[in-house]
Amino acid sequence: MGSVTEVIAVICSDEPSRTVERDEHLLLSPPHPNPLPIKLWRDHEPLSVVHFSQQYEGVPFAPPRGVYESDQIRVEWQTMEGRQPFYHRNCDVDEISYQIAGERTLMTELGVVEHRPGEFSRLPRGVAHDNYGRRESHLLFYTPAPVSEERAPVRQSQAVFPPFPGWEPGKVNEAVTQCMGSPGHDISVAPVDERWLLEHVHAEKERLQVLTGADESGVTWLYRSAGFRLGSVRLTPGGQRMYRRTLDADEVQYQINGRRTLVSQRGIVELGPGDFVRIPLGIAYTSVCAEASEHIALFSDRELPQIAETTRTAEPYTPERLASLNH
Repeated sequence: MGSVTEVIAVICSDEPSRTVERDEHLLLSPPHPNPLPIKLWRDHEPLSVVHFSQQYEGVPFAPPRGVYESDQIRVEWQTMEGRQPFYHRNCDVDEISYQIAGERTLMTELGVVEHRPGEFSRLPRGVAHDNYGRRESHLLFYTPAPVSEERAPVRQSQAVFPPFPGWEPGKVNEAVTQCMGSPGHDISVAPVDERWLLEHVHAEKERLQVLTGADESGVTWLYRSAGFRLGSVRLTPGGQRMYRRTLDADEVQYQINGRRTLVSQRGIVELGPGDFVRIPLGIAYTSVCAEASEHIALFSDRELPQIAETTRTAEPYTPERLASLNH
């Protein structure tokens, strides 16, 4: 423990960051006793973690599970074995997906993507899509259009027909939804000719862009819109601890691989693959890792409440707990 550097950042605008020097013990400690008979500070809950296993477990098809949701952003976790039983078209949002594990064929009017673990893609508002998963899981991020890529793609969707071996046209519906595709917000549901829909790719010049995450240590920005930013973060052991405090956005992190300890003004918690955590705006935090670590970082300029059940919570700061991270 001793002096540490804190970066005070503004993520959702282009304002420069600033740095301040801190006493790490004071930064993480509870406030001094209140000298007045009135309550000056609110009681704050420790950081909470939501966990979904990255190991496939066979379950019947079910809608994605909501993890965080506001009126502007929705984060979901989904697992699939087989076809999604309908095509989906968003009225109001772009839909970004991240492939956690397994294989998934994403079928759209803009072509087909064979998703592999570690890949992202963005479905523009109004594009119909369906999925064929094989023992897979993925994340979904919904946010109002338009969203733009901040990184060059590794490849694009392709005009592929049939979209996967053994495909046969079936009696499928197309669901048009608003409110980020959440259950109960369908606008219309009607039968659709799947062959016509998929062959529409030949009339389109636009293609889906497939992105990957960080290549080296630090943050790699992937997507951006007004009030929203998404990137991947790669960390390596060693180096001086540096704290970060984001002034204009809640941050949701999803641990992809590796293990790390998240140290914050709302407690200390171990994170491993499959863990989500939300860091409210204005909270200073840092990560300590003894091995290579990679996570997704989503920033929202509005509060992004957790809607999934909490798996565990952070432990209170103690000097002894912090000191143990140095060994």
